[in-house]
Amino acid sequence: FYGIALIIKTVLLSLRFSGQFAIVKRCREKSNGREFAAKFIKKRQSMASSRGVRREEIEREVDILRQIRHANIVTLHDVYENRTDVVLILELVSGGELFDFLAQKESLSEEEATQFIKQILEGVNYLHARKIAHFDLKPENIMLLDKNVPLPRIKLIDFGLAHKIEAGVEFKNIFGTPEFVAPEIVNYEPLGLEADMWSIGVITYILLSGASPFLGETKQDTLGNISDINYEFDEEFFSHTSELAKKFISQLLEKDKKKRLTIQDALNHPWIKVKLKTKTREPEKRERRQLKTKRLREYTIKSHSSMPPNNTYVNFERFAQVVEDIDQMESSFSSLAAAHDSLQEDIDAMVSAYNEKEAWYKEESEDVRHELSQIRYEFRKVEAFKRSLQDDVQAFSSGLGAVTSRYRERQSHFDALRLELSNELKWVQEVMGSFPENEKSRVVIFSLTENEWSKLMSKNS
Repeated sequence: FYGIALIIKTVLLSLRFSGQFAIVKRCREKSNGREFAAKFIKKRQSMASSRGVRREEIEREVDILRQIRHANIVTLHDVYENRTDVVLILELVSGGELFDFLAQKESLSEEEATQFIKQILEGVNYLHARKIAHFDLKPENIMLLDKNVPLPRIKLIDFGLAHKIEAGVEFKNIFGTPEFVAPEIVNYEPLGLEADMWSIGVITYILLSGASPFLGETKQDTLGNISDINYEFDEEFFSHTSELAKKFISQLLEKDKKKRLTIQDALNHPWIKVKLKTKTREPEKRERRQLKTKRLREYTIKSHSSMPPNNTYVNFERFAQVVEDIDQMESSFSSLAAAHDSLQEDIDAMVSAYNEKEAWYKEESEDVRHELSQIRYEFRKVEAFKRSLQDDVQAFSSGLGAVTSRYRERQSHFDALRLELSNELKWVQEVMGSFPENEKSRVVIFSLTENEWSKLMSKNS
């Protein structure tokens, strides 16, 4: 659903960043030589798998990036898709992380710090005006477009957790980096734009002190500190920090979301709006406002423990090459793991199919057993009816035999009677023949034929 094959238009140059389910590479467009960052997001291949990013999450990130056009937010140029990845073609942000840039300085003034914080606020203001919450604001996601300019431009990146906040729709989730998440995330309460403001408070605290306000020995300790709002402005870290700056942080690290500064409040805060001091300021006063960056340097080294000890982007390309070599070595293991996962999924599918078939056969067997029982019952009824019918036929046959016997007896009796009558008729005719003619007139005799006598006898019988 995204574009055509990436390789047709671009050439991949080098690895820039690697995450759990995403890898960013530098690429160049073939037609004009322009360089971009290509973010490869590994797609989740099945609902049952936990490897990769779900499609709806990728689509949400893409939809949000397509709505954004701001000087302090990374720009999406194009989107591609292949069988395993969705590739976001993004504006190339090559200046490295803000904290790494500042850590290279010997010292940092509050005025310089406010210029960078203001750029962050302006980017967030653009998002919040469109009801978009980033939900993953942290030093790693605050980059510089180009560090080789007097005032580098901030770029907010990584919108993988970003959400559009809709009025009347309650949204809860537990996500983000523990060190920077708001109390409402820790306590699984409804979330909104306020969560980003808390993260800005944590970022500002670290930027000015080199210490993390809530970081504990374990993740649970960190989350507990956040939930209890357990932090302080240690004099060791904030001895050169103004009260106005500390008030700005305190108003952001407010547990009650309603009391926490909004993005507009933060932009209009006196600490952000303060004018740069004139160059006529006395040297000793200027020195008092300088913030030592040693602790910030230590913080960035600790937070990027997988990077070289000096944690500078001078050696980043060399480190990136090492990561890429390791990635190539791991690709064979990944393919084996993928084959194993695929085989396991096939086995699971076969087991599932077998279980479904077995359940179906059991169900069918029960149905057949019930039908056989019904057939046996019907058969027994038919057998009983058959026996009853046979008894009736036998009784009928017996009755028919008796009737036949009586009929034959009557027939014999009739034949005998007819013979007797025939003989009697002959005798009468003989007697009549023996009378003189003159005597016949005196005697009235109904002379009947043999057939007429037979009919007469039939009626009488």
